[in-house]
Amino acid sequence: MELTETLIQGITGGDFISLARALTLVENEIKPSADLLRALRIRAEVPVIGITGPPGAGKSTLVNSITSKLVEGNKKVAILAVDPTSPFNFGALLGDRIRMAQQFNNPNVFIRSVATRGALGGISTKTIEMVDVMRASDFDLILVETVGVGQSELEIAGLADRTVVVLVPESGDEIQNIKSGLMEIAQGFVVNKADRDGADIFANNLLKLLRQQHTELPVFKTVAEKDVGVDALCNWLMTPIEYDNELRPYLLAEKAFRIIQHHRMRDVDKGKLREDVKVAIRKSDFNIYRFIDRWRN
Repeated sequence: MELTETLIQGITGGDFISLARALTLVENEIKPSADLLRALRIRAEVPVIGITGPPGAGKSTLVNSITSKLVEGNKKVAILAVDPTSPFNFGALLGDRIRMAQQFNNPNVFIRSVATRGALGGISTKTIEMVDVMRASDFDLILVETVGVGQSELEIAGLADRTVVVLVPESGDEIQNIKSGLMEIAQGFVVNKADRDGADIFANNLLKLLRQQHTELPVFKTVAEKDVGVDALCNWLMTPIEYDNELRPYLLAEKAFRIIQHHRMRDVDKGKLREDVKVAIRKSDFNIYRFIDRWRN
């Protein structure tokens, strides 16, 4: 209990060392992480912005540019970068963090990477819990950058107050993804790398599609690596959020479901499962359904 109280005091006071330690405890389910989560005073007024979209759209560069602009305005920003999980050690692959290197020593910026841990939409239960820990600190904004997995971004909607989908002019096929469900979870779109050929046409087509669906969502054009167009995006991100009173309970129920599901499954050791499969497949009569029966009991 003493450690929990000390960490809570540190987190509330904006101490990055306490925050980092608490996030490590929560991510790895080390005691007293459960007590810590129950004791948090989560500041619902701190906006959580989900940044998602296909690989190569420039999400990390955009997050870096957004952060620089906000810090210039004396804002304190937390970044949770959700990285692909290594298939071998289940850790995060940290390649994209290099693009945020200029923020590492900024006293008003906190950066943390977390692995997807096999979550289809890039958001694991640990991500949800870690964002809540960050929300208990004194940040003005929390940015969550996901891996971007096409059709499965719905999970970010249950975590973020605003979800921004980042596209590039070459993303013509992404219009189909938007029709297939992204429009339901996005509150805004960014056409990044807007200095490329076809950017204006793509942005206009996107606006037309949104209007056809009777949806008035903003579409921003940016060149993140040159900090072009980012000011307008930041102004929109920092405007007060009007919560949909009908949608919010649904999203919170999804969040609760994910947490309950995780705790019921936490006794399933994926590493041991892999080792058992490795042994079982040596048998000529291997059947995955009979194999699973041993794990169900």
